[in-house]
Amino acid sequence: MMRLTPISNLMARPSFLPPFMFGLLFATFGVILSAKYSSITVDQSALLALKSHITHDPHNFLATNWSTSTSVCSWIGVTCGSRHHRVTALNLSSMDLTGTISSQLGNLSFLASLDIHQNSFHGTLPIELTNLRRMKYLDFDNNSFSGELSSTLGNLSKLERLSLDWNQISGRIPNSLFKCKELKFLSLFNNSLEGSIPTEIGNLTLLETLDLGDNYFKGEIPLVIGNLTSLQFLYLSNNNLTGEIPLVIGNLTSLRELYLNNNKLTGEIPLVIENLTSLQFLHLSNNKLTGEIPLVIGNLTSLRELYLFNNKLTGEIPLVIGNLTSLQFLYLSNNNLTGEIPLVIGNLTSLRELYLNNNKLTGEIPIVIGNLTSLQFLYLSHNKLTGEIPLVIGNLTSLRELYLAYNKLTGKIPSTIGNLTTLEVIDLAYNNLSGEIPLVIGNLASLQMLYLFNNRLTGEIPLVIGNLTSLQVLSLDSNKLTGRIPTPPPLLQFYAVSTNNLIGEIPSSICNLTSLGAMALHENNLEGTIPKCIGNLSSSLTAVFLGNNNFHGQIPENFAKGCMLRSLHINNNELGGSLPRSLGNCKALNLLDVGNNNLNDTFPSWLGNLDQLQVLILRSNRFYGQIESFDITVSLTKLRIIDLSHNNFSGYLPTLFFEHMHAIRDEYGKKVEPNYMREVKIMKDAHLFWVNYAYGLSVTAKGLEMKFESLLSIWMQIDLSSNQFRGEIPKILGELHLLIVLNLSHNCLVGPIPSSLGNLSELESLDLSSNKLEGRIPTELINLGFLEVLNLSQNNLKGPIPQGKQFDTFTNDSYMGNLDLYGLPLSKNCGTDEETPAIFDRDDDGDELNWKFSILMGYGCGLVLGMSMAYIVFTTGKPWWLIRIVERVRRRFAKR
Repeated sequence: MMRLTPISNLMARPSFLPPFMFGLLFATFGVILSAKYSSITVDQSALLALKSHITHDPHNFLATNWSTSTSVCSWIGVTCGSRHHRVTALNLSSMDLTGTISSQLGNLSFLASLDIHQNSFHGTLPIELTNLRRMKYLDFDNNSFSGELSSTLGNLSKLERLSLDWNQISGRIPNSLFKCKELKFLSLFNNSLEGSIPTEIGNLTLLETLDLGDNYFKGEIPLVIGNLTSLQFLYLSNNNLTGEIPLVIGNLTSLRELYLNNNKLTGEIPLVIENLTSLQFLHLSNNKLTGEIPLVIGNLTSLRELYLFNNKLTGEIPLVIGNLTSLQFLYLSNNNLTGEIPLVIGNLTSLRELYLNNNKLTGEIPIVIGNLTSLQFLYLSHNKLTGEIPLVIGNLTSLRELYLAYNKLTGKIPSTIGNLTTLEVIDLAYNNLSGEIPLVIGNLASLQMLYLFNNRLTGEIPLVIGNLTSLQVLSLDSNKLTGRIPTPPPLLQFYAVSTNNLIGEIPSSICNLTSLGAMALHENNLEGTIPKCIGNLSSSLTAVFLGNNNFHGQIPENFAKGCMLRSLHINNNELGGSLPRSLGNCKALNLLDVGNNNLNDTFPSWLGNLDQLQVLILRSNRFYGQIESFDITVSLTKLRIIDLSHNNFSGYLPTLFFEHMHAIRDEYGKKVEPNYMREVKIMKDAHLFWVNYAYGLSVTAKGLEMKFESLLSIWMQIDLSSNQFRGEIPKILGELHLLIVLNLSHNCLVGPIPSSLGNLSELESLDLSSNKLEGRIPTELINLGFLEVLNLSQNNLKGPIPQGKQFDTFTNDSYMGNLDLYGLPLSKNCGTDEETPAIFDRDDDGDELNWKFSILMGYGCGLVLGMSMAYIVFTTGKPWWLIRIVERVRRRFAKR
């Protein structure tokens, strides 16, 4: 039986309760204090482990602050909760830290926010981070993390933001991520993720921002994207997405920004886009979209940016574009748009950038363009615009870049252009502009690039251009400008005034242009000597074009070590003396053209040191001597065009020289992708301009003078014609398999045409005329399937002309002067002698009768004899060979 103690008895012993209660309270407090201290120690250990993984802390943020002598909660970047005093947030962003992430960071069990963006962390993300069940905010942007995303990401059930932009994460997005249904922000921009966009993404119905841009996703945009009705920002740009823009995109009525640019999307812009009335940014550029710009685009009155460039859009610019009065950026360039620029464009008074270039727009530039006073960039080039440049262009006082090139504009350059004092670029090239360059051009103190080439401008180059102290590119070539070259602006990098009617000498002030990279003064009437300072400028100069003038004297001899010259054109002048050996300092030289001068020198053997040389033109000078003993120090392995024609070279053809021309042989040439001999120059403010190193290069090929505006690296040519070379054609020429033009004409070559020339499978022109070649034409030449021009005339060739393929296209001119050749196309056939026919005296009637009687008798006897022989043959079946011939002929006619 249980015994109950009366309460009165307990009350009778009051001394027992206070010690008991105090002990219980002390024990409870001790447990709590111990647990708290233990938890703080865990957080401290986790953070110190992270600190130990940091190898570079340039600002000593952690080195001096994260110390065990102070509370964790006071450390820089650390936030603790007020209740438990545990670490709840860690922000180390933009501290320039380098290192890896410690796995012990997964022990911060109260951590809800981790922000380490804008550092240099690398390695893989530890899987232990997915143990942080309270985590809501993860930002790892702008680091160098690699590896794949963990398959346990779904453990972070409270995650609202995940940002991993600008890292090196690879693989596929794990399906477990889509269990994080609280996600509102998911950004994996600029990684190396691949595969298709998972359909499970439709589960993230709370998403407001989705950025998967700049990865390697492929396939179509999944239809479940239409489930994400809370989306405000959708970025799928710079992937390999295909198919059409899905109609469900119209469900995303909260969308403010839509970026689908730089993919391979096809089809038309869907009409459902009219539902996206909150849209402010629409980027669909660099796809393969077709059809017209839909009229419903006019409903998107909140649009600030509309980017549709680099597609295949057709039709006219819709008038509803005038409704988009909030537009600041309108990019419709590089499509197939037609019609005129609509007048409603004048409504878009907030426009800052207007790009309509590279279309098929016609008509005049509308006067309403003058309303766009906020415009900074106006690109209308590469269209079919006509008329004059409107005077109202002077209203655009905020304009920085004006591109009207490659149109059909006429009239004068308006003087109102002088109002545009913020202009940095003017490009009016390739139009039909006339008149003089206006003096107000001198007002444009910010001008960096001025392109007026290929017009009909007259008058002199204004002296005020020399005052444009910011000008770096001046291109006035291919006009009708006269007078002398004025003092150029001091910072000029590219100076082109070629193909005009300029006179006088090159001004000495050009020697002050220490930044000059390219100078084109060719095709004028300039005279005098070439300034010696050209050699001193070679540390910056990469291209010099002085050809087709009247320069005399000698080529400057002071090209210094470190010379950067890549292209030197001084052809078609009156220069004498020798080729300066100091050019050997220009190790990067690609092209040297000194043709059509009066240079008197032996072959410049020191050119063998220029291992980048691709084009060498020495034609029509007074070079002399032998080159077969040419000592190749480095060897011209990249040489692919050599023209030594019309000189006085002698001796044997240089076999060793041909042996080292690896650029024209398979083992080098076919490994190199075709490219143009040009280079893009990047200036301040990221402006670009091309230097075309082979511009204006002239060669003789296929009997014609060919002038190149740009030269592909696949053009291979050897021209040694009109010299005094002797001996036989070396067989090694047949190993130059990529050769297109070979001209050895007008020399003293002897011996046979080597059959190895039949290996030149790319050859289009072969000229061996006016030598002393002998023997037969090799039948191997029939293999030259691209041979368009053949000249073997004026030699001592004999035998039959090969028949078939390209040889069936050549005329008598290819073989003239070879008396012992026969066969088509020559009228002389094998075994026929051009004997003088018998002459009959038609006045002698008796002889005429005897002649006719003799012929009749001959025919008669022949007929009787032939019929008799035929009867014997077919009745006896002998001789068998004759029977076979007759039977074969009979069958052939029976088939017909």
